[in-house]
Amino acid sequence: MRTHSLFAALWLCVAGAQAADHRLLYISTPDGAQMESGSGNGILVFDIDNGHRFVRRIEIPSFREGIRGFTGNARTHRVYYSTTSRRLGCFDLETEKVVWEQTYPAGCDRSSITPDGKKIYAPTGWWYRGDDSGLLVINAEDGALLKRIPVGLQAHNSITSLDGRFVFLGTETNLTAIATRDDSVLHDFKGVGESGVFPFTVDSRNQFAYVCLGKHVGFDLVNLQTGERVSRVLAGAAPIAHRTHGAALTPDESELWITDQDGQKLFIFDATQTPPKPKGEVAVSAKGHGWICFSLDGQYAWCHTPDVIDARTRKVVATLKDDAGKLVSGSKFLEVHFRDGKVTEMGNEFGLGRAHAVPPPSALN
Repeated sequence: MRTHSLFAALWLCVAGAQAADHRLLYISTPDGAQMESGSGNGILVFDIDNGHRFVRRIEIPSFREGIRGFTGNARTHRVYYSTTSRRLGCFDLETEKVVWEQTYPAGCDRSSITPDGKKIYAPTGWWYRGDDSGLLVINAEDGALLKRIPVGLQAHNSITSLDGRFVFLGTETNLTAIATRDDSVLHDFKGVGESGVFPFTVDSRNQFAYVCLGKHVGFDLVNLQTGERVSRVLAGAAPIAHRTHGAALTPDESELWITDQDGQKLFIFDATQTPPKPKGEVAVSAKGHGWICFSLDGQYAWCHTPDVIDARTRKVVATLKDDAGKLVSGSKFLEVHFRDGKVTEMGNEFGLGRAHAVPPPSALN
């Protein structure tokens, strides 16, 4: 009996080990905002649990145009990429084939997709100032344009909430909330971000947005329920007079990290307080476009440099290198989990809070 029990226990351990997810980091290259840090045209794959070692590259010719956005959906097991040449494409991670590519008027910037995998929201681009600047609503199955939503100038970054109810769009000193149910504009928060249009992130309750500043290292804290700008928070002992390009909440929403790409630093704030209070900083190895994001378990921080940072110790624990040993980096990347060749989970290129995330409804529309 003992022998049988021991064998059963060992079998369960082996089966559990075999069923474990394989965590990979997919980096699109070259990044349209920092072309020099790329390596070839396509996707570079790194093994998160093996020291972030290079695994392989996937060639996708159209990536040579420069990637502007890289979002994905675990249900469809696909990633959706936008390029400088107004192209939006769909790549299946399981078959490793391009499913479709389309080009659109004005362009498509940093896009997002609903959790059900049905609709892509593509901003018309920070370079576009037409009266119809805003969002393209696109069928994720085939790339067909469903409608346009005029919102404001220089439509740049978009985030679909984890519960699937909203899409948030950053335009010139504005942040707009749109209902995914019927694509109606719900709220337009004006005068945020100081100048221009820069990245932002949101918490899992859709209560607060953290909007990067255009002239200083810092952020605006915006209450998404009331439309009030709660506070403007600056990093450093004295104001740092250049832009911020990157903001991320740790998955447990205890900390907010922002980038100072010119100063080669990441500033950390205690996000459990309102407004968030300074908590520390991390030096990074290079300047660049600026970006910050976390692994789904909160263990690692990835940014616009080749540095992989342990989010707890705030130490650099790995460096991203390609198959030739060249340092590589960018700001368009995704964490993807596989089990037996199938996608089981996927992260987001924005550092979204996940502490109170609930499964999205089965049908949003």
